[in-house]
Amino acid sequence: MGIIQKIVIADNSAKIANEVFNNSTDYSGSTLFLGAIFFTFQIYCDFSGYSDIAIGTSRLFGFNLKQNFAFPYFSRDPAEFWRRWHISLSTWFRDYLYIPLGGSRGGTWMKIRNTFIIFAVSGFWHGANWTFIAWGILNALYFMPFLLLNKNRVNTNIIAQGRHLPNFKEICQMTITFGLTVLAWVFFRAENITHAWSYLSEIFSKTIFSLPKFLDPFHALTTLIIIFIFLTIEWIGRDEQYAIANIKKTSKAIFRYAFYYTIVIAIFWFAGEEQQFIYFQF
Repeated sequence: MGIIQKIVIADNSAKIANEVFNNSTDYSGSTLFLGAIFFTFQIYCDFSGYSDIAIGTSRLFGFNLKQNFAFPYFSRDPAEFWRRWHISLSTWFRDYLYIPLGGSRGGTWMKIRNTFIIFAVSGFWHGANWTFIAWGILNALYFMPFLLLNKNRVNTNIIAQGRHLPNFKEICQMTITFGLTVLAWVFFRAENITHAWSYLSEIFSKTIFSLPKFLDPFHALTTLIIIFIFLTIEWIGRDEQYAIANIKKTSKAIFRYAFYYTIVIAIFWFAGEEQQFIYFQF
């Protein structure tokens, strides 16, 4: 599944995201918004796939590495998102930066200061570029209301636990959190702050209501369908540490092996153009 995430979802999404971001002035707001969506899944599946490949390979040698992504795009608020995204780095910043700075033990000002420091450093860790700093600060702003209202640990369980579908409130929470995350990723992907602002300003223009247009619309549609199938698998398996863990519980071997062979075929059939792992540069 790590390889599926990397070469089927991330690499195909990268082709479209690069096309849109590198030529953003040529596209309408609706196309730019979808381009940001593609980058959102590119970076998730690129790094989650990279982590799962490492975890799976390690298990072949008897080592059990910790989970690094816990279905972050199903989060109901930014605080929950950061508990589920890049868990190894987030916990490292918490243990070796946030807590030594005083954590949440001090007054309100100390909470605000420490939160902005940890998110700014997280942005700077990705590179000496103002876009990364802006990405970190923006996420700190997202996080701040929940911290100040002591709501940052409200959603600690998985969404719709014990149910097949989320309720209306959970759908709204998940949609808003995902939307804010997509907007923040624009700063992460943009070449500079000016590019990010122009990209976002066009998204929020009247052209957002126009029909999206891509150089290869069939490829874009196919990738969206694959992303939808991937999200469905993740939703069904969200109660487990890994989405496909439930397949082992299937009593009939024919279904298990049909699923495994489908994965193998998909890797060869839908593999995108080779793209370097995003996090290799970090």
